[in-house]
Amino acid sequence: MGNLLIGSTAFIATIAVYYLSLRIYWRWGYTFLAPVIPSTAIIVAFLLFFNIPYETYMVGGSWINWLLGPAVVALAYPLYEQRETLKRLTVPILTGTITGAVVGVASGILLAKWAGVEETIIYSLIPKNSTTPVAIEVAASTGGIKSLAAVFVMIAGIGGAMLHRLVLKYTGITEEAGKGVGVGSASHAIGTAIVMERSKMEGSVSTIAMVVSAVTVSVIAPWFIMWLM
Repeated sequence: MGNLLIGSTAFIATIAVYYLSLRIYWRWGYTFLAPVIPSTAIIVAFLLFFNIPYETYMVGGSWINWLLGPAVVALAYPLYEQRETLKRLTVPILTGTITGAVVGVASGILLAKWAGVEETIIYSLIPKNSTTPVAIEVAASTGGIKSLAAVFVMIAGIGGAMLHRLVLKYTGITEEAGKGVGVGSASHAIGTAIVMERSKMEGSVSTIAMVVSAVTVSVIAPWFIMWLM
């Protein structure tokens, strides 16, 4: 009964905070106000202020985490709508996404080593460009820390959501497919959710890039660790 009450409270509070953040985003529309960003900040601040353990919050937070699976599956609908265009762009999308995944893993290892970061943290950092479930498993299999890997995925996703317009502007990428590949391979689900609101085509490509990037990272991560560590 106690866990049910705690879980229900955490679940309802999280939904309420997200809805409030969503209304703020609809009102002003700035990228840095994307619902996941203020929602995360508010919840973290609340837990710290009232000294609530993360494990206690996750009694209900895990219910929302479970919904990630159906949410990702729901992204298949815009893929179906854009299927003919996506068929024509299969090779460019796959090439760009795999390249992005390789660069993401290699740059993460090399920059972290250059900065003198501990190996355990590097192992947790490597799968940052994949989705959270994949990143957690990759980190666990390579000697990283699961919770830290999830944090790095969150940082990559939020960072991409906030900065992708600026990066795309100064790199001169204007095609919707190119934007989708960049966002999906770098900031996965969070970035995909942002671009899906702007363009179904861009969001569809980003969805494919997110999935392909996750698979690619899970395959190449052990090899890059052997070569570069």
